[in-house]
Amino acid sequence: MADLDDVLHPRIEPHLEGMLEVSDLHSVAWEVSGHPEGAPVLVIHGGPGGGSQPDYRRYFDPAHWRIVQFDQRGCGRSTPWAELEDNTTLASVSDIERLREHLGIERWVVFGGSWGSSLSLIYAQHHPERVQHLVLRGIFLCRESEFAWFYQEGASHIFPDAFEGYRNHIPEPERGDLMRAYHARLTSADETVRHAAAREWTRWEMATSYLIPKASAELKADDLQFAVAFARIECHYFTNGIFMPDNFILDHVSRLTNIPIDIVQGRYDVVCPARSAWDLHTAAPHSRLHIIGDAGHSMTEPPIAAKLVAIMNGLQEG
Repeated sequence: MADLDDVLHPRIEPHLEGMLEVSDLHSVAWEVSGHPEGAPVLVIHGGPGGGSQPDYRRYFDPAHWRIVQFDQRGCGRSTPWAELEDNTTLASVSDIERLREHLGIERWVVFGGSWGSSLSLIYAQHHPERVQHLVLRGIFLCRESEFAWFYQEGASHIFPDAFEGYRNHIPEPERGDLMRAYHARLTSADETVRHAAAREWTRWEMATSYLIPKASAELKADDLQFAVAFARIECHYFTNGIFMPDNFILDHVSRLTNIPIDIVQGRYDVVCPARSAWDLHTAAPHSRLHIIGDAGHSMTEPPIAAKLVAIMNGLQEG
């Protein structure tokens, strides 16, 4: 198997960055790297609450692409940190439009994975005229069945050892709704309670994100600057059904008819199982579905990374 460094483009630094005030409460951090006058691509990170990463720049040829990243409300370098108030899906859609206007971009390719695929799709459904192409990975349609699969029962049958710590953190009488039990702790007034819940929530997700589990990934659970925002914001969104009607994305898939879509999906993705990618592809048959037979969920697995880079290279040549 190829090494990740053999697949991705060289590391680069941003040449432009700033803070964009998007409400009386929230400001979002953004950056631009790559070619200053290149074809624009927006990278939408996962979570919600995951924040952008420097290595996201490496999926794009910096001689061609103008690479735009931002940290969604409450995470990364955005302020206020881990804030849940006024933090919803449609607020993020509005933030993306503000950022596009701020940067003077007419249309862009939108690139997102996991929750980033969800937000990419919902943004494109609200502003189809602004999206040139969707490149999506690890499809998450945010349906009640998907929340139940990962946070209640389903993935637990594949990773029972990792699930045990996540489940056992909650007293038995509350285990009938683990997401809601975690929400109560992640929003507790007691910092110790919040931190303990954030560690277990984050450790469960990191433990299941790779075809071959990586112990190093689970260490992110001990980085409270990451884990608290990640767990609080994810749980806030998911216990509220991402503040959208259930099945919203598939119910409004016709809005994507004129947007080319590439879907990259790990066959053995436990976090966002392939059924969701299949359902999206079936509902949007003009999309191209690339199932990666030797991969799980993470975009850092070399087979997934290689396909994403190949798609972006193909777009610049097309």
